[in-house]
Amino acid sequence: MPTLERLLAGPHEVAAVVTQPDRPRGRGQRLAPSPVAEVAERAGVPAWRCERVGDPEFVARLRALDAELGVVVAFGQFLPRAVRELPRAGFLLNAHASLLPRHRGAAPIAHAILAGDTETGISVMRVEREMDAGPVALVERTPIGPEETAGELEERLARLAAEAIAKALERHEAGTLEWHEQDASRATFAPKITVADARLDWREPADALVRRVRAMAPRPGAWTEWQGERLRILRARALPGRAGEAPGTVRTAAGDAPLRIATGAGWLAPLVLQRAGGRPLAAADFQRGRALPDGARLGAEPGAASAAPEEA
Repeated sequence: MPTLERLLAGPHEVAAVVTQPDRPRGRGQRLAPSPVAEVAERAGVPAWRCERVGDPEFVARLRALDAELGVVVAFGQFLPRAVRELPRAGFLLNAHASLLPRHRGAAPIAHAILAGDTETGISVMRVEREMDAGPVALVERTPIGPEETAGELEERLARLAAEAIAKALERHEAGTLEWHEQDASRATFAPKITVADARLDWREPADALVRRVRAMAPRPGAWTEWQGERLRILRARALPGRAGEAPGTVRTAAGDAPLRIATGAGWLAPLVLQRAGGRPLAAADFQRGRALPDGARLGAEPGAASAAPEEA
């Protein structure tokens, strides 16, 4: 959405916006437009809903616009050649949230955090058939904060993408936009995150578990099992020192020591927790309710069936 807002505020005409169809939202599950459609329509720009952008009738509708360029951000549909090469310039621009060719795919932000990357950015690329493999014209870099969650980083990158797309359009207009092929041998992949990816394996080191907590926040939320229910941990930090306990063992706060959980290497101190159906709570507030007792073991018991995954 920041990219659309930036384009609407800029010097170039936005002929139309293509977005997903209205979906049921809210408690009443009434059909509602996407946020992108709402922004476009407030600005007086047509917002075209489309289930399949490659349908011949819709392609003909796009062709009638006779647009110079197309910009794609987080659209989520396969774009056939008839659409990719439809603008007069012959290509579509896409802002991908990684330093390509690293982290091609649907979830580059989460995977960058999981991998322990200290830097990421926006790559403005040409859309081609192979996912995120097109030539790159512009890269904007930014550090990843040591405690930054995927949700927080996504917000920053969305703003960075808006400026990167605006800069790419300026260069295209000036005839100075240059393309550079990606080195496919250096490509890594960032597939869509599933709820199973968010499960905490207490045998892993504390540092890796904290990265998983950050990468899964706020959705789907890193989780473990406690008394047959899903327990989410939305913020955490790693504590130094050898745990000396079985992975998943809880030690409750005593004196200045925080609530902590033994891992394969070190302790994890949960800072924000959420029970199934509850709201996120700071660890101290969580413990004032139905507290985790000292010595409790989190995670499925050996040989026990794991809790059925919920939808993300």
